[in-house]
Amino acid sequence: MDTFFEHLMHEFELPLANPVLAFTLILLIILISPILLRRLNIPGIIVLILSGVLIGPHGLNLLAKNSAVDLFSTIGLLYIMFIAGLELDMNEFKVNKNKSVLFGFFTFIIPLGVGFPVCHYLLGYDFNASFLTASMFATHTLVTYPIVSKLGVSKNQAVAVTVGGTILTDTAVLIILAVIMGAHDGGLTREFWIRLVISLTIFSAIMFLVIPRIAKWFFRKLESEKHSHYIFVLSIVFFAAFLAEIAGVEPIIGAFVAGLALNRLIPHSSALMNRIEFIGNALFIPFFLISVGMLVDLSVILKGPMALIVAGTLSVVALCGKWLASFLTQVVFKYSAHQRQLIFGLSSAHAAATLAVILVGYKADILDENILNGTVILILITCIVASLATEKAAKKIVVASDNEPGEPRNTLLYDEHILLPIANTHNMDKALEFAILIKDKKSASPLSILTVVPNNQEAEKNLTKAKNKLENYIKDATASETKAKVIATIDFNASSGIARTAREVMANIIILGWPRRKGFIDKLIGEKMEHILTYTNKALFICDFKTPLINHKRIFVAVPPLAELEKGFEQWAGKISRLAQELSIPVIYNCNKATQEAILRYEKRRQSNASSHFRELENWEDFLILSKELLPEDLFILISTRKGTVSHINILDNLPSKLEKYFNNNKIIIYPPAANLNKPDFDIINVSS
Repeated sequence: MDTFFEHLMHEFELPLANPVLAFTLILLIILISPILLRRLNIPGIIVLILSGVLIGPHGLNLLAKNSAVDLFSTIGLLYIMFIAGLELDMNEFKVNKNKSVLFGFFTFIIPLGVGFPVCHYLLGYDFNASFLTASMFATHTLVTYPIVSKLGVSKNQAVAVTVGGTILTDTAVLIILAVIMGAHDGGLTREFWIRLVISLTIFSAIMFLVIPRIAKWFFRKLESEKHSHYIFVLSIVFFAAFLAEIAGVEPIIGAFVAGLALNRLIPHSSALMNRIEFIGNALFIPFFLISVGMLVDLSVILKGPMALIVAGTLSVVALCGKWLASFLTQVVFKYSAHQRQLIFGLSSAHAAATLAVILVGYKADILDENILNGTVILILITCIVASLATEKAAKKIVVASDNEPGEPRNTLLYDEHILLPIANTHNMDKALEFAILIKDKKSASPLSILTVVPNNQEAEKNLTKAKNKLENYIKDATASETKAKVIATIDFNASSGIARTAREVMANIIILGWPRRKGFIDKLIGEKMEHILTYTNKALFICDFKTPLINHKRIFVAVPPLAELEKGFEQWAGKISRLAQELSIPVIYNCNKATQEAILRYEKRRQSNASSHFRELENWEDFLILSKELLPEDLFILISTRKGTVSHINILDNLPSKLEKYFNNNKIIIYPPAANLNKPDFDIINVSS
């Protein structure tokens, strides 16, 4: 018995040496801390950092900094940078790249310009120490990015500008670090500069030219191996971090670049993105935040007035420099006060790059212990201030966007209900992915997957089989946090069953698939499509997906004259805009001037970030000649119309057979909803025929 108690006491000796027990402690903190302090309205990030201070070697000493903690902390930091690159709206970034460059310049030069004279003349450090410490003020870590992601404002222009500026300023600071270390070691030679430029060039070529091609091939060849996709992405992140380190910059730069490289291949609404965010936010990122707290040594304030003076000075200079940069950015770009506060909150937290700079300088005897201890206190203060500022600003932006004046809010849009009738499972996964990407995320209605069973003696038996067959696809939908349900119904005719079910569930979209059996195109499409067009007032999408949606590089849209006058104009314009944003690809509209102006007005009113380009198309008698202008990786979308409507032209009759002959790309025909003032708009999505 004594031996047992001795063994038990040994296991609980502080700091905890048993890795299982230590990991359990971390998980309990991640679970319990935010719950306990939620009522105090304290951001979860601050709670995790303070928890790290409490359990760390300078607190209760429950956990020591060891290789396991360092590993998970590194993973969490890389995860934050990777998700920031992955969630960056590339269309928004391309439009505002000059703004990102200017903000990156402001947030680099202002803290550097303020910090150097303070360190050199006020604190009395030499040139190298002052310049290195001042460059530390210019860095920032996106510790608070999970806040903007959780509150749904990651697509705001201020966020895109800040994230873009982050990579610029951190890269500049880390290159300065390499230069100062080279000068300190006497190695700042021509060979040093040549090696740095060549290594960074090779790194960029691998990440932006090689990795996307490998990823696209992998996703295409192993399309059904969903779990392998996550492992592949994770391996790319760490490989990129390693390559960055070899190239002479910090691994966080590599992780961010990995996110940029894979950005277009991982749509934000996809199941893969949901897995990436879930695992990161649930485990790795909290681990990193706790490890940041474990670095804080509050006892440094008791080591004499100099330590306290240095810590206070560093913290004030760091926060003032970032506030001035965000204020100047607001003035130049005419941002709101909430956007300025959001930029300040995102860019004022110091952690990863700051530690990298200071620790390297300390180990090389360029910086003393006071700077090191002051920096650790600075990390705690700036993370707390940044968390409070970011959460407050993000909530105000959400409220402001919901209450934004303008056109009346369309309540039907937020009750959108997509119906996905399936006749067979051919290309079902691509159709389901398409429905998930275009579905309004604010809608409470589920995505309905429908199968119509012929009304015969085997109807009841076939009904059960059909339901069981479609249940597997519900898992794919729920993996992307999209509500979905299976509907199986009996009817003598498939098109009648689709039309009836669409009315019963008050659907908003019908997606019909493209028939694969040559020779039956006119008959099959003619009967089913004409019946649905005649007996429903729904918007109808006819989809032909031969390859995954992520393979597309452009959306090529043909819009007939007067289409902007149809009732469903804003609906299809919104869906195309959403699809372009999810896939991070531009839209090429082929239309006349009046339609172009209507689309531009809509995008401005909706503040769409889609990259839209226009080509004039007046002569629709030569419509089929557009097939020669399509690139192999274009998604072709044709806006059609029902007979008798204002935009109907004869060339649009019998379209499926014509497109099948002349257009080999993935393609979609959109029939806007029919005008009916007594009923709401409905869309139907039937993907497989």
